[in-house]
Amino acid sequence: MSAVTTTSAADDVRIPLRGHLRHTGALIRRNLLWIRQDPESMFDALLMPIVFTLLFVYVFGGSIGQALGGGQERYVQYVIPGMLAMMSMTLSQGVGTGFSQDFNSGVMDRFRSLPIGRGSVLFAKIAVELGRMLFATAILMVVAVLVGFHITNWPGLFATVGLSALFASSIMWVFLTLGVILKSAQSVQGVGFLVLFPLQFGSSIFAPTASMPGWLQAFTDYNPLSTLADAARGLMIGGPVAHDLWVTVGWSVAITAVMAPVAIHKFRTKS
Repeated sequence: MSAVTTTSAADDVRIPLRGHLRHTGALIRRNLLWIRQDPESMFDALLMPIVFTLLFVYVFGGSIGQALGGGQERYVQYVIPGMLAMMSMTLSQGVGTGFSQDFNSGVMDRFRSLPIGRGSVLFAKIAVELGRMLFATAILMVVAVLVGFHITNWPGLFATVGLSALFASSIMWVFLTLGVILKSAQSVQGVGFLVLFPLQFGSSIFAPTASMPGWLQAFTDYNPLSTLADAARGLMIGGPVAHDLWVTVGWSVAITAVMAPVAIHKFRTKS
């Protein structure tokens, strides 16, 4: 088995960049065709922004909006940029569960027997998942406008989407690694929930952090979702941007630099 793995890795190195790009494009098309045949796989991208927006705006909007010095209208302006940050991480989990399902169905064994770049399989997964995230973002913004969000800075909105996509792509490498290591999609989902839940609610996505206990505020200061949400607010509705923007970019680059080689290596050597 080790000899086969070594040969596969060597073949991967010899594939030129054009070959990697061609393989990635073909695999993206394959993944899109799979979504076309199974449209239910898009339900989370369609329903999540609707359900979460309505839930937080109409359940928590009045009380948290008053704490912000306004009401529900004020909370809408606060929470929608945070929701963009939340979706960038929540939808990233889907790439890991899908990857695990492909392993269990034998699809990945077929891919690894073909003379294609091993990284192409992972890059194609990330590209399609980013497409799902952009679809969910469009749904979110439609719902946001319907509940009263005012888009006053279109360049800031597009910059926020780009920043969210950058961060999401880095987190996807984490979930791709989990998809290779863990034995089932349910395991990936369970571990993902344990990671996502404290990061999302221990941040400034849904509420200001000033009233949180000191130890929790210390956690939120280092939480990349807080810096992403705060950068999104600065870009979309005005306020300080530079510090949170560069911290978020730094997190994204660091996570990708560490986890991308790990995910590709685990994929190449998985027995």
